[in-house]
Amino acid sequence: MRELVERVFEDGRVTERPSGRGGRSVTVNLAESPLSWLRSRGHVDVRQYEAGERLRADYETAELGPRVTMRWDAAPAGRGRRSAPDALDPTLAGIAAKRRFDAAMQAVGAGLGDVLWRVVCAGEGLTMAEKALGWPSRSGKLVLGLALDRLADHYGLG
Repeated sequence: MRELVERVFEDGRVTERPSGRGGRSVTVNLAESPLSWLRSRGHVDVRQYEAGERLRADYETAELGPRVTMRWDAAPAGRGRRSAPDALDPTLAGIAAKRRFDAAMQAVGAGLGDVLWRVVCAGEGLTMAEKALGWPSRSGKLVLGLALDRLADHYGLG
């Protein structure tokens, strides 16, 4: 039987308090990524965390995530006087970040890259990633640790 919970939003945090007697209070930081959550609880070391953050930075710089709004790029070029100008090329920083991201994911490997992408780039929790991949419970932390170790080796982090 589930207990009714009252949610209070304060400073980017959600505090859940039981509405009846007994129970416990839980505070969740909505801005915290799954990787930082693992780091703050000692499940990921500094080297693994740095490697994951570097991968996430490349993922975001390359703008590889799904778009949630309309693209406001110029319309396709026409041949007339009143046609839209030629579309701009992607920035060099985005192209370089995409190349670094692809090289890092290739270095990690296909079997480990799935959980790495889900947790670090997509921001899924380990439980959700395990369910989506059809893995047994509590196996994601071990596989993610191996993936982050390979990633740190790729980046040359000591």
